Amino acid sequence: MNIFILLIAFSATALLTGADQLIKYWAVENLKGQPSKEFIKIGNTKILNLTYLENDGAVFGSFSGMRWVLLGITSLLMIFCIYYLIKHKKELLTVISMTLIISGGFGNIIDRLFRGGLVVDYLDVQLFDFAIFNFADCCVVVGVVLLLIQILFFDKSTSQKNKNESVQTDE
Repeated sequence: MNIFILLIAFSATALLTGADQLIKYWAVENLKGQPSKEFIKIGNTKILNLTYLENDGAVFGSFSGMRWVLLGITSLLMIFCIYYLIKHKKELLTVISMTLIISGGFGNIIDRLFRGGLVVDYLDVQLFDFAIFNFADCCVVVGVVLLLIQILFFDKSTSQKNKNESVQTDE
C-alpha cells in the first residue's frame, strides 16, 4: 500500500510538472512580446491579467542573476522534500503538500536549466500590487500552506508538545 501511495504521488508530480511546462510553452508562444491581456475581470475591476515575464531571480526578483545558486538551493530542497515524502507517506496531507512542492520546484528547475536561467511567469494579479508568477509557484505556495496546516493542526508530535506546554502553563 505504501508503494502505491508513492507511485500515485510521483505520478501526480509528473503530471503537475508537465502541466506547468505546457502552460509555460503556451505563454511563450502566445504572450511573449505582447501587451498584457485581461484574463479575469468582474465589472470594472481587473482581477488577473496574463503578462509575459522572464524572471532570472526568485520571488519578487530576489537573487536575480544567481542561476546556479537558485538551482542548487532548489535541488537540495527537492531532495529533502522527496525524503520527507517517503518518510511521511502515511500522512495524506503531507503527501499532497510534498507532491505540490516537488512539482513546483521541478517546474522551475526545468526552466532554469533549459531557458538560460530564466523562469517564465505569466499570472499578473491586478486586484493589488503583487509579483507576476506561474503555475509552479502556485503549486509551491499551496503545498507549503497545506504542510503548515498538517504540522500545526494534525502532526501528533506537535499536538503532544502543545498539550504538554499547556499543562505546564496551567500548573
